[in-house]
Amino acid sequence: MTLTTDQEFEFTEDLAELRAMVREFCQEVSPESVVRETMDTDAGWDPALWRRLGSELGVLGLAVPEAYGGDDAGLVAQAVAVEELGAALVCGPVLGTLCLAMPALTAISDEKAKAELLPPLCSGEKAATLVAPLWDGGLDADAVQVAATDLGTGWQLVGEVAQVPDGAAADTLLVVATTGAGLALFAVAGDADGVSRTPLTTLDLTRRQAAVSFDRSSARLLAVGDEAVAACEHAARTAAALLAVEQVGGAQRMLDITVAHVSTRKQFGQPVGAYQAVKHRCANMLIAVETARSAAYHAAWALQDGLDDPQLAASLARAVASEAYEWVAASAIQMHGGLGFTWEGSPHLYFKRATTDGLVLGSATQHLDRVAVLAIDTLVRA
Repeated sequence: MTLTTDQEFEFTEDLAELRAMVREFCQEVSPESVVRETMDTDAGWDPALWRRLGSELGVLGLAVPEAYGGDDAGLVAQAVAVEELGAALVCGPVLGTLCLAMPALTAISDEKAKAELLPPLCSGEKAATLVAPLWDGGLDADAVQVAATDLGTGWQLVGEVAQVPDGAAADTLLVVATTGAGLALFAVAGDADGVSRTPLTTLDLTRRQAAVSFDRSSARLLAVGDEAVAACEHAARTAAALLAVEQVGGAQRMLDITVAHVSTRKQFGQPVGAYQAVKHRCANMLIAVETARSAAYHAAWALQDGLDDPQLAASLARAVASEAYEWVAASAIQMHGGLGFTWEGSPHLYFKRATTDGLVLGSATQHLDRVAVLAIDTLVRA
């Protein structure tokens, strides 16, 4: 992959092979029938499948340095893998582990902690998540509901968080808590004493959330003050870029399924796709998908190489991808007719994922507000 200051990444042969490998794997081990079976289980995901993604395919640590068990292939490569996972609606801690916890850990300076916590995440042996108020796409310090106390022999956490992505599945909880010296980031074992995790009923059954509470739970200090805040902000930006790419994967799959459906479904003796209005809708769906893809991969590249404002690129990607995914999924339901409105139809699954993705870690409106503020600040400084 060759980059200059005026040239973004290209989808090289290596990236194409990576995409084909992940797509083939998903088609083989996680087709829609398996997704439906898995999302109806109590856990909502298959740890064995997740381990295969980490150990057999090696696609969970593509953006993690080799020193911590990753491949150091870069965020763009990780984005390619995440896009295919999103296209297949793979049930697993993609949001909690890949998008949030791993970026947060790579951003801290505690080498010992990184060497201990990151390798099992890269291999898929363990899952993790970030417990922090990131509702508007960034860290809201005033909304932190967990307090930490230094006992001299270690730290304890008290408090609760209402909604944590992959909170029930995580072996390690990275928790933002208040201390006497400001905010800090801690690591807490998911099965530690005093940790209570209550699975929540969610719109998208393929992506679970949980309420998490801490009652004098033992915690390991990872970062304090500005470093802790910076790690969370980095995680939020990375999650925005990766979630946008995942949305592109789902939107592309909806486009492909819809085109195939209208090409074979006949009405009045000819395929539905022969009608001009249907052709126009499909063309507009394609434009929406490609626009979102450009914005999403630009964000991954900006975070990877730092040649553009990463926060501006990440928020723009989320806004564009959220709107595109929701509109494409809704259009797919309409284009499938009565089948699209049934639970048995594929569009139903993707519409719920699109709706949920559009609300998690900041809505399109909230990210557009961030874009506006950043753009105005840039103009003022100029």
